[in-house]
Amino acid sequence: MELRVLTINVQNVQGDPRRTEHINRELRRLDPDLVAFQEVVQTPERRQLDELLADTGLHGTHQSDVMSYEPPWIDRYGGSAVATRWPHAVREVLDMRLAGAADVPWCTLAVAVPTPSEGELLFIGTTAAWRLDAEQVREQQAIALTDLDARHRRALPTIIAGDFNAAPEAASIRYLSGLQSLGGRSVHYHDAWAVAGTSPGHTWTVDNPNARDVIDLAVRQPHHRRRIDYVFIGSWHQHPDAHCRVRSVELAFDEPTEGIWASDHYGVVADLEIGAG
Repeated sequence: MELRVLTINVQNVQGDPRRTEHINRELRRLDPDLVAFQEVVQTPERRQLDELLADTGLHGTHQSDVMSYEPPWIDRYGGSAVATRWPHAVREVLDMRLAGAADVPWCTLAVAVPTPSEGELLFIGTTAAWRLDAEQVREQQAIALTDLDARHRRALPTIIAGDFNAAPEAASIRYLSGLQSLGGRSVHYHDAWAVAGTSPGHTWTVDNPNARDVIDLAVRQPHHRRRIDYVFIGSWHQHPDAHCRVRSVELAFDEPTEGIWASDHYGVVADLEIGAG
C-alpha cells in the first residue's frame, strides 16, 4: 500500500499568529497518512494540535494527553505530537530529558497504527537535544529511540520521523543509518532523504527568515544550512518478512504563502510503498 509520511517542527506559537492556520491549510493539501509534529503547544488555554488538525480527518495525540506529569516549559516550547489517518494506540511515551538536555520538554511518542490492508505498524515521533555541543546526549537519545522501537516493533517496518537536531554526518544519525556503532551497538534504518532526495534537503537554514534570528543567536555564522529533520524506515534486518520502499521525498513548508513562513523549520514529506514480502 502507499503511505505518505510528514514531519514538521511547528515552532510552537512564536511569531505571526497566522502560522498555525497556514500549516493546517498545507496539511489538508498534502493529505499525509502519518505526521510527526514537534514543539506543539497544548495547554488549557491553547490547544494547538486541534488547530493544526482541523478538517484534516487525522487522529492526533499530544504527549500531554498520555503523560501523568508535565515537563517544565512545555507551555512555552511545546511538546511532541503524532497524527495518523487511522485511529492509533499509544504504546509508550519516552521522556528524552537526559543529562545535558533538561532545558526542553520534548518527549517521544510511539503509536501502533492499524493500516487498512497490510496490518499494524509502529510509528514513532521524536525530537532530540538542540544545542550544537550536545551530540553526546543525542547519541544517548538515539540509542534510547532504537530500544523503544525494539520493545514495540511490528512485522511491518517501523517508521520514525522528527527533528533530530543533527546533520547526516553526526554520530547519532550515522548510528541510525548503520554507518557506525555507539556503545558497542549497531542498527540500520533507511534515511528517506538519502534514498530518494534530489537536493541537499536543508531544513534549518538562513534562507528561512523565521530561522535567521535563531541561527544568528545560536550559531553566529552567516551561511548556516543543515538537514536536521528526517524520516527513517526500519530495514530488512529487523523486518525480514516485509518491505518499505521510499518512492519520493521532498521538502514541505519551504516557501511562504501570502508572505507567511510556516515555521523556522522546513518539513519533510516522504511517499512510501509498504507491505509484506
